[in-house]
Amino acid sequence: MAVRELHAMGLLSGGRDEGLRAVAPEEAVASVVDPLDREIRTRRAFAEERRASIMSFLPVFQSSQYSRERKSKFEILEELAQIRTAIADLTARARTEILTAQPGGPREEGAFQEAELHGRAVLDRGVRMRTLYQHTARSNPATAASITRLSRLGAQIRTTDDHFSRLLVFDAETAIIFLPGNPRSAVVVREPHMVAFIVDTYERLWLAAERCVPAAGARSEVADDIRQAIVRLLMEGMTDASVANRLGMSVRTCRRHIADLMEELGAQSRFQAGYLLTAGAGRDGALPATREVRP
Repeated sequence: MAVRELHAMGLLSGGRDEGLRAVAPEEAVASVVDPLDREIRTRRAFAEERRASIMSFLPVFQSSQYSRERKSKFEILEELAQIRTAIADLTARARTEILTAQPGGPREEGAFQEAELHGRAVLDRGVRMRTLYQHTARSNPATAASITRLSRLGAQIRTTDDHFSRLLVFDAETAIIFLPGNPRSAVVVREPHMVAFIVDTYERLWLAAERCVPAAGARSEVADDIRQAIVRLLMEGMTDASVANRLGMSVRTCRRHIADLMEELGAQSRFQAGYLLTAGAGRDGALPATREVRP
């Protein structure tokens, strides 16, 4: 066994008939290892040549792929993985500005981390980024912290009491709109007129929203905005569930605000509270003039 191994390593030559002879290690290297090195270099050179030849087709592929995407004006994505891939791809391609609308209250921690990761990369490239939340999102510490971090990186963030759909717009050319009632499905819109309409709608919401900058100690202002929105919607005759859905909060939280409001008015019933509001005790339920609000 040992003799066979030494023969394989080139350290022995000859055989039983002619006798065994020890070979110097440097000679063994030259006869055994050097040919392997030459073969490896040859294969590596061939691999690099083949890689370059294959990659030379990449621009053609990307161009045809992008052309096919452009021809598809509407594309439905029915899986969350597809949506994330589309968002990551469009974010990486963004050149000028990304608009984001995130309705509802607090989001999952993983969503914040992913948004901040994309946001940092986008802002570092000089791409503008605007995000719209509802007021209720700022009452959550994790959301407020994320807003603070993104604002310091250069993102513009505003909040509103109005209801809107979750969407993203990239360079005013492509929009991703999440389907109502199914947050795991979305439609990619590339039709220019439709995208222009979406951007115009976003701009109207943005102008009516309140600026959000990093600072501390404005939770009472947030609560006041939410309470006044509740007053306005109740005066319009909306139910607790409808008010909660519109403002992006749970029904329980909405009812707690309503109970606090009734206590402040000294009302014993919803009917009495409605009468007092209509009579003027809470008639200033309209939102105050736009001002700077801090999370």
